[in-house]
Amino acid sequence: MRTNAFSGSRNGSFGGVRREINWDGVPAVQSDPNQNPLDYERAHVVVYLEGAPASGAAAPTPVEMQQQNRSFSPDLLVIPAGSSVSFPNFDPIFHNVFSLSKPKSFDLGNYSKGQTRMVTFAKPGIVAVYCHLHPNMTGTIVVTPNQYAARVGATGEFSLADVPPGKYTVVAWHKTGGTFRQTIEVTAGKDAEANFFVPLAELTAGDAGIHPEHRAGR
Repeated sequence: MRTNAFSGSRNGSFGGVRREINWDGVPAVQSDPNQNPLDYERAHVVVYLEGAPASGAAAPTPVEMQQQNRSFSPDLLVIPAGSSVSFPNFDPIFHNVFSLSKPKSFDLGNYSKGQTRMVTFAKPGIVAVYCHLHPNMTGTIVVTPNQYAARVGATGEFSLADVPPGKYTVVAWHKTGGTFRQTIEVTAGKDAEANFFVPLAELTAGDAGIHPEHRAGR
């Protein structure tokens, strides 16, 4: 399936980035049985820039990853480095949020409904989040090096606006599809385009419980 996306720059002296992604297959796992599986997986692709100038550094952003109905909500966050994430517990049971990821490892201990814990993510990278008490709970925090990042929409569209002219690496990441990079050049007042092929084949039984950061070659 082929999808097209177009971005519009908000400032005449800056360019934008648009992308075209081919999708192959539909994973067996999705959180909402009423949602189109392909729409769900599209919305779980993250695109960001590497090599952006220091002026692209975003101000730290406070966000939440809630624990509700024995799941993380949202199950995917995209934040710039230096941001903090709060993990409030809305369930009438204990949770113990933790991560063993290299960019940020932590263990928040057991805490009950109405309580929260906060973690600051200083370094860019992919952080897999789990609960010690409920193995089914999984979440991901994508910590980006700058403000030029976006989650792809359910229709397969995204835009990165106000990107200064220059050469960059565009990164497309998906939890099971993998990480893809492409070099682009942005010129003043024009959109640049990046094309990716993201395979979304069904998960094998051996991969179903393994976060991609723990797989060889990812």
